[in-house]
Amino acid sequence: MADIDNRGIEAFREEVRDFFATALTDELRAARRYMTSVYCDYDAGMAWQRILLDRGWLVPSWPKAYGGTGWSLTERYVFACESAKAGPPPVSPMGIGMLGPALLGHGTDAQKDYYLPRMLRGDDFWCQGYSEPQAGSDLAALDCRAVRDGDDYVVNGTKIWTTHAHYANRMFCLVRTGRFDRPQQGVTFLLIDLDTPGVSRHPIRFFSGDTEQCQVVFDNVRVPQENVVGREHEGWTVTKYLLEFERGGGASAPGLLESIGDLKRFAAEAGADDLMPRVLALETRVLALEAIELRCLAEAERTGSPGPSASMLKVQSTELSQTLSGLALEACGWYGLPWQPEVVDARGAAEPVGPAAAVTRATFYFNNRAASIYGGSNEIQRNIMSRHVLGL
Repeated sequence: MADIDNRGIEAFREEVRDFFATALTDELRAARRYMTSVYCDYDAGMAWQRILLDRGWLVPSWPKAYGGTGWSLTERYVFACESAKAGPPPVSPMGIGMLGPALLGHGTDAQKDYYLPRMLRGDDFWCQGYSEPQAGSDLAALDCRAVRDGDDYVVNGTKIWTTHAHYANRMFCLVRTGRFDRPQQGVTFLLIDLDTPGVSRHPIRFFSGDTEQCQVVFDNVRVPQENVVGREHEGWTVTKYLLEFERGGGASAPGLLESIGDLKRFAAEAGADDLMPRVLALETRVLALEAIELRCLAEAERTGSPGPSASMLKVQSTELSQTLSGLALEACGWYGLPWQPEVVDARGAAEPVGPAAAVTRATFYFNNRAASIYGGSNEIQRNIMSRHVLGL
């Protein structure tokens, strides 16, 4: 029976490889290759999302009734590994990777039936309204207010570091609806149409030239009460559930292992043999992460949620990624210094200074320093593990 199962998995692997070989265009591969952060540009991400949707492979972990594949855990991990090797542009995670699972776990039937199909088709492009100027890692300090008025809430306040808000037409947002003893109480999870009067978006330009994030301001914005996910004042429960998927709902190790393979080849070509002991030590740590991820994915499949192990995965994957991006920049030497936005914008059509692989190393390195902060800082993740895993 094991041989039959293995033959089935290998046939599935070949099917996935054939799909990537035919579906990925040179333009989409270039969009991934010249990314300066963990996000690709809007057009490339949406183009790849439509291709995956047409194939029926956009949301492998969702229930089949809402577009899932019905794949086993092994098949989903094989798909993740082959995707890492093929190098497609990533799909924006805010909708299908975060809000989608939150609605499946806490949304009403009406919310699931309306929002999930639109999310898959790309009719709705979501952004995440969590951080505020005075509430980042200390998210419970948020102060964006929502006051009941008839059948609506009236929202006033601001959100910041809101990725792709200038492309989004909807936001899932945390708002303050009450004041209680614990700051986590009185927070409500609200779905907001960003085309509503009173919403303004202000892109934030990075030193790399990217405008990936925005500040979003709400000035007497009316939102129907039916847009609450979960219950009023109890949005923290929905938020914790969603953040488990942001922090540990996927598989980071396959992509890290592919990047390590690329770094080995680049370091050998660049004559940076002195880096190899550190690269190999890092590879060993990523292989350990892979074993943990497989265990946690099995737990998520059994219980429906990654649980507190998501915090461990978030810490390990982001810190390993930062170490890797540092080694990659070091391997570039002086060629990592030039800022070459014209090459990035042209996706390699313009002639780079030095090796093409060095063009985005510095910008990605600096952008990646935020990986241990967003999604809840790694210090906060260690606090979560100390309470919920170690019982301290």
